[in-house]
Amino acid sequence: MQEKNKTLGEYIIENQNAFQYSTGELSRIINSIRLAAKVVNYKVNKAGLVDIVGAAGEQNIQGEDQQKLDVFANDTFIQTLINRNIVCGIASEENDDFITVNSLDENNQNKYVVLMDPLDGSSNIDVNVSVGTIFSVFRRVTPVGTPVTSEDFLQKGVNQVAAGYVVYGTSTMLVYTTGHGVNGFTLNPAIGTFYLSHPNMQFSKDGNIYSINEGNYVHFPQGVKNYLKYCQAEEGDRPYSSRYIGSLVSDFHRNMIKGGIYIYPTSSKAPNGKLRLLYECNPMAFLAEQAGGKASDGYNRIMEIEPTELHQRVSFFCGSYNMVEKAEEFMKNS
Repeated sequence: MQEKNKTLGEYIIENQNAFQYSTGELSRIINSIRLAAKVVNYKVNKAGLVDIVGAAGEQNIQGEDQQKLDVFANDTFIQTLINRNIVCGIASEENDDFITVNSLDENNQNKYVVLMDPLDGSSNIDVNVSVGTIFSVFRRVTPVGTPVTSEDFLQKGVNQVAAGYVVYGTSTMLVYTTGHGVNGFTLNPAIGTFYLSHPNMQFSKDGNIYSINEGNYVHFPQGVKNYLKYCQAEEGDRPYSSRYIGSLVSDFHRNMIKGGIYIYPTSSKAPNGKLRLLYECNPMAFLAEQAGGKASDGYNRIMEIEPTELHQRVSFFCGSYNMVEKAEEFMKNS
């Protein structure tokens, strides 16, 4: 177990050689995300005191109303990554298309692209409920030094080299993996430093929490309805507790610590599901698997799904391994 009270910067330096391609570039990306997260955290904590809450008056590519903090967080993460000249491309849930960085610079040798949901759960901003940031890092597949293409972003989740999230809650935490386990770092706001607070985070094999928006029950497929009845039945260690915040980061974070399953299935209202494969499901699936959990669309491993479009949506079952297995069993039997 890693020593607690180690700073994120110290941890990155000490573990840099564990990265598959140890050039320092991936470490700089994590450092940039750390910086942007501190800026966004500052604004989130001032919500209600300054004019940063409420709708921005525009919709994103998904047709969802953008919040002011959505726009601020998106601009902050994009500009931080661009200004440090460490990535060759960025894709955001809030943007129609991917962004090419320094594509005309023949000396640009950057090898990584970043995909992100800059402010997950933004509908909770106005009511002071935890929100978060989700990020995913891939090594580009097109030749270095050339402009990025959609091929660099439309990769299976198994190709991720890093993924993580920031949760802006009662404390602000940055949780990430580079394929060598999952570690959580808590921000000390007094000095602006992240410290290792949750080393080697793990899902329990079994859990007793299920997280789903049961208000959509009538729209769910039969397999999901049957699984929910199973969760609510009085037998053995059941019924399970129902806990749903409506922010993927917050629900995932709680379930990883306490043991549980998060479900956002297809429905008659959202035939393809609602969560985005590239910005939400792939990074959370990478984290879940590195923490001993499982992530599925109800039938298939999330990280084996071949993306076909930048804003692709999928059904999502993620959490404690045995709970996801049981949910898949109900899906396949229905």
